[in-house]
Amino acid sequence: MPSFDIVSEVDMHEVTNAVDQTNRETGNRFDFKGINATVKQTATGLVLESENDFQIKQMLDILHKKIAKRGIDIAALSEGDIETSLNKATLTVTIRQGIDQDSAKKLVKRIKGSKLKVQSSIQGDKVKVSGKKRDDLQETIRMLKESGNDLPLQYINFRD
Repeated sequence: MPSFDIVSEVDMHEVTNAVDQTNRETGNRFDFKGINATVKQTATGLVLESENDFQIKQMLDILHKKIAKRGIDIAALSEGDIETSLNKATLTVTIRQGIDQDSAKKLVKRIKGSKLKVQSSIQGDKVKVSGKKRDDLQETIRMLKESGNDLPLQYINFRD
């Protein structure tokens, strides 16, 4: 029986490369000369540090461009609020990996509501879709791509 998996994954190696490029560009830009502005990668996301919130916004714009150029969807990033103290501003950006239970339930409900002859089930942080016809599975993928999702989705392990 043909099937495929719906996942939401981010290539962390590409994120590391984007962070390195962002740090390199902020170090070379004239408006960041003499300022300790860095992007640090943590286990669950990124931390942007600078002297004020305007510079944080500039760094975030650079980071978005570098991440998009590396083929990562910006929707995978969830930004917090900018926290400022006397001479330091920080912004925590979390990288969303996997499909949480609420989003998975919405996907399954959307697939069942499409009246296609496929079955979908939640398996951890991914959704498995199976059906008798390959065309039904391809139609499911097309339908999910056209409908707006808050998570970037990938369709993997397509098997006949």
